[in-house]
Amino acid sequence: MQQIANIAELRERLGKAASVAFVPTMGNLHEGHLDLVRQARAHGECVVVSIFVNPLQFGPQEDLDRYPRTIDGDLAMRADEGVALAFAPSLDQMYPVDPVVTVSGGALASRFEGAHRPGHFDGVLTVVAKLFGLLRPDVAVFGRKDAQQLALVRRMVTDLDLGVAIVGAPTVREPDGLALSSRNRNLSPSERESALSLSRGLSAGVSLAAAGAGSREVVGAVRTALDHAGGVRTDYVALVNPDDFTDIDLAAGRPGRGQQALLVVAARVGRTRLIDNMLVQGET
Repeated sequence: MQQIANIAELRERLGKAASVAFVPTMGNLHEGHLDLVRQARAHGECVVVSIFVNPLQFGPQEDLDRYPRTIDGDLAMRADEGVALAFAPSLDQMYPVDPVVTVSGGALASRFEGAHRPGHFDGVLTVVAKLFGLLRPDVAVFGRKDAQQLALVRRMVTDLDLGVAIVGAPTVREPDGLALSSRNRNLSPSERESALSLSRGLSAGVSLAAAGAGSREVVGAVRTALDHAGGVRTDYVALVNPDDFTDIDLAAGRPGRGQQALLVVAARVGRTRLIDNMLVQGET
């Protein structure tokens, strides 16, 4: 694996690749990230992973300086997974001047996660657009755990004709169901047990939906699981369209043939904020 920090060198190296599969990250890797890399290997000859902590997606109450930088360990993990290039640019390389023109996610970026983290998704879309421009990938792989981010990236690619195929990789979970996240390491043992209420609540809601329950009962099952866990404060629970994150009302009838609904949740466990989601399958 070759580590590159310079944009000119990156372009020279990628000019020789027949097809590029890209995995954007902010580093601090775990098994979920490595699964994205494995997915990318199936879609491109040259797998490129970026490591860049993007300041544009951090709000004023979010401590950019405290985000863990684990570049040496990240590079070692990527080398084991067959990554061809690791692009780890400096802040000056990515933003030589403060950007004037940025990408806006519109109404989709203002709902749910966007409401709790104003400006976050605009920062994500701006850096992803820059990375797409630098790498010109054929395919980019994003995790479905960050479902709203995935929906926004797909919409950006469509609306701006960026010509990148977007692959959504399934959420990777611990054996007990907890969705993998860099934030899990901030949980105490008791908090980690409480955090299981997210995946357990989602599973209960999905089962109820499959049995024909309406939205109120499905969402209520998730809230009940969270309320019964100690130290959990719910930010939101909702059933949404996975493409645009508008609400779906199962009381008006289950999703039709070929359609899906996404059951989403965000909650704070102690001082750690976690998100998760599961698909509610439509009729077959």
